[in-house]
Amino acid sequence: MYKKVILDNGVRVVLERMSSLKSVALGVWATVGSRYEGKSEAGFSHFIEHMMFKGTRKRTASQISNEIDALGGEMNAFTTHEATAFYVKVLDQQMGAAFDLLADLFHHSRFSAKDVEKEKQIVLEEIRTVQDDPEDYIHELHAKDVFGYHPLGRPILGEPRSMRRLSRQSLVQYKEKHYRPEKTIVAVAGNFSFPEVIDYVNTYFGQWKGSGHRKVLPILQQEPWPDQPRERQSLYLKPLEQVHVCVGFKGLPIGHPDRYAALVLSTILGGGVSSRLFQEIREKRGLAYTIYSHLSSFLDGGTLTVYAATRPNEVTAVIDQICRETGKLCRREVVDKELERTKTQLKGSLMLGLEGTYGRMNKLAKDELYQGRHVTLQEIVKAIDRISPEHIRQLSQKLLDLKEFVVTALGPIPKRRFPKWG
Repeated sequence: MYKKVILDNGVRVVLERMSSLKSVALGVWATVGSRYEGKSEAGFSHFIEHMMFKGTRKRTASQISNEIDALGGEMNAFTTHEATAFYVKVLDQQMGAAFDLLADLFHHSRFSAKDVEKEKQIVLEEIRTVQDDPEDYIHELHAKDVFGYHPLGRPILGEPRSMRRLSRQSLVQYKEKHYRPEKTIVAVAGNFSFPEVIDYVNTYFGQWKGSGHRKVLPILQQEPWPDQPRERQSLYLKPLEQVHVCVGFKGLPIGHPDRYAALVLSTILGGGVSSRLFQEIREKRGLAYTIYSHLSSFLDGGTLTVYAATRPNEVTAVIDQICRETGKLCRREVVDKELERTKTQLKGSLMLGLEGTYGRMNKLAKDELYQGRHVTLQEIVKAIDRISPEHIRQLSQKLLDLKEFVVTALGPIPKRRFPKWG
């Protein structure tokens, strides 16, 4: 059973009761991520996520860790381009303690100057970890090629220069500007009573007045979707054993009517071991061990990206094959058997992902953030079932334009052996 409440101060509360379970997942979402950052603020949203766990007025960092372990639960956080989320999952009888702990972190973290300086070094190590992992790093480089100087082209973690310049004062100012009641979503899923949860929300979030900071423009007015990619084809030389490649196409906004058809399209192309790219490039030709496609969707746009890792002398063959497979989707309708198999795959994955309280809490918050309403599982299944072969072909023609795709490669391949595509 679903319920939505908006507190007097603007905090949105979305709840789903799952009475057959014995756990509760509680999430507090700030609708701010790396996309909201100015160039000098790169990485601030993610850094705040780190600082929330470094101690409050009444709990030290070690006490926070000890308390969540004593509850027998788990607590974590994550930052995306458009949101920052903090969550706890506990047994249902521990929900009150979980609210107290998470609200304390969210409202009363100290952000001590000493902790800020220490955490800067930790985040710098996190950035180096990504740069040492080519499968992670290639996606970061690809975003830069696709979005250029737009905030979506910058790493969520920030960059070494912005981290070294970060100060406690600038960080606190950023938090006060963006962490406000009207930009906060509290999402709860699991075994609870609605009156009890609403009492907790009112106690811990109802009296929050915010910072009184000047109104922030909506993100679509601040940084609209970029029109054209900065680079169509880029090579980043690095002494690796493989060449890591991203081939990027247009995607769709997260609330677009064709979003489920785009998900079906990406799954047919490279979304599993039965996908066309996996079968053609790995199974039939032995050109790559890892090959997949995925969608990235935002408020006002999106991308569809194919990733592969292959031997330096096979990178041309891999990209050529990606072009051939995307071209086939544009020219010919998928057969009914392949389409039905993909629909079943997606519906099964969706339902399995929503069996637990964390998955439901995550969906509740995202639905509210991007749709402003609850999207039922039945609604999603019906939308997937309505997709036709002709729908997939038309969408392929719209998104998989071989004259506009972006290629990014990382590894030991000289430019003279890297031909032009498109």
